[in-house]
Amino acid sequence: MDATAPQSPAGLRTTPTWLLNQTASHATRLLTEGFAAHDLRGYHYRLLAALAEDGPASQADLGRRCGIDRSDVVAAVNDLAGRGLVVRAPDPADRRRNVISLTTTGTDEAHRLGDTLDRVQRDLLAPLSATEREQLTHLLTRLLDHHTRR
Repeated sequence: MDATAPQSPAGLRTTPTWLLNQTASHATRLLTEGFAAHDLRGYHYRLLAALAEDGPASQADLGRRCGIDRSDVVAAVNDLAGRGLVVRAPDPADRRRNVISLTTTGTDEAHRLGDTLDRVQRDLLAPLSATEREQLTHLLTRLLDHHTRR
């Protein structure tokens, strides 16, 4: 351990909440740095990945699928459209709403960001074996599912 790193009380270092929080901080830093190399942020990736997986969507549907507030979706879509990664067009079925679609460049960028996400996962979980990574993912999924069903 780095001699300049602050030490936490031993009792904290054995609590799952503290361990999860500290690990999440490292994960966030790695993701932020990885996406910043593309001059994008995590919410950009969430939008691009949702469009790549599920196809075109209205801004409202996209925000709901990604868990991003409607006003933040508008700003992010504006940014992505300005970079030529998505296009916004009126919905032929309801001209009051816009449908967002990936461009070819957007599809390519979504793949590059996916590769970055994979690299971040490898970096974060480097000390774990493949079996341990699967176990950790399974356990975290169970915890998240339990707490989001409430």
